[in-house]
Amino acid sequence: MREPVRRTVLRIDAATPVGRDRALDALRAFAILGVVGGHWLVTALVADSGTIHGDSPLHYLPALAPVSWVFQTLAVFFMVGGAVAAKGYASARPRGVTYGSWLRARWARLFRPVVVLLAVWAAAAGTMLAGGVDEGTVRALGKLVWSPLWFLLVFAGLTAATPLVARLHPLWPLAVVLHVDLFRLGLGGPQWLGWINVVAGWLVPYCLGALWARGGLRGGRGGWVLLAGGLVATAGLVLFAGYPASMVGVPGGRLSNLDPPTLAVVTFGLAQCGGALLVLGPLRRVLARPAVWAAVAMLNLSAMTVFLWHQTAMITVTSTALYLGGPLPGLHTLPDGAGWVAARLAWLPVFVAALAVFVAVFGPYETRGGGRSRVVRRSPAASPVPAPKSRHA
Repeated sequence: MREPVRRTVLRIDAATPVGRDRALDALRAFAILGVVGGHWLVTALVADSGTIHGDSPLHYLPALAPVSWVFQTLAVFFMVGGAVAAKGYASARPRGVTYGSWLRARWARLFRPVVVLLAVWAAAAGTMLAGGVDEGTVRALGKLVWSPLWFLLVFAGLTAATPLVARLHPLWPLAVVLHVDLFRLGLGGPQWLGWINVVAGWLVPYCLGALWARGGLRGGRGGWVLLAGGLVATAGLVLFAGYPASMVGVPGGRLSNLDPPTLAVVTFGLAQCGGALLVLGPLRRVLARPAVWAAVAMLNLSAMTVFLWHQTAMITVTSTALYLGGPLPGLHTLPDGAGWVAARLAWLPVFVAALAVFVAVFGPYETRGGGRSRVVRRSPAASPVPAPKSRHA
């Protein structure tokens, strides 16, 4: 390791609060990278007769459904978010921090980079339209950018409701999801009821995180119950209840597990959360190494920027390559075969490089006005969930 890099790594390690549970940051980073990787792998921009439209390899290659099992990691993100918010709010009250101040601080870092993204894309869309780009193409590109923002609105709403839901047992929202699906899918009820699950479905892992933060999932038993129970329930729903195997939406599919969330995606999320709890011990040991922790900490500093701009990075590479070299496999062709998949995998490092540029440019907006990142500041109060005394916590 070169000396400047080594000094930076050691500085980040030394600046991390002693009581911070680094595994939480690793799980958050894993969840964000899962979403990014999933979007890059299952989203295609097909160039056809002067226009660009979105498509998905999952539509043509249903055998790729297991890819969605790996990369649909939102449940882990909501679980970590619930744990951090519940613990943070509980620690803020004794220090005299009002609910309004606490919420404004949390929302500021969440929405400040969103405003920048929307402003840049409003200008970009106007420029494309003025330059004669097909309206359908602009709409398809814009949808790729703004459609993932739905989860931020849900997360912001759940964060605001933390004082009300922090002690809500996750079985209650799970029961709501079960009854909504039973009524709309099993008994032919109105389909709009499914949108109740947009809140109830993600409230399940959020409440699970709050339960974890207050010590309700100590020991390995809870993790195994969630993992095994979630997998068995999901397999039963897919095999015998007609739920899709893919945990993300598939164009032209009869039913989407994600839009709105179904019981299957919620039970699968519980399995993911159980697995996350089971790897906490090994994660903490690995993250004790300064170099590993520095990588995780740096990613967390710009986690929201990575999420917000990853689709723009893919669009930039795709559009630039189309302008310079015409339709290329894995970028502009129909995602209907193994050749497209192999070509797309080869393009991923280029997407990463483009995203790194966007993070360098827009990353400062994520922390601007918010002081130093809580990931590395020295104050022990920064730790969202105290590191457990037992390695089985």
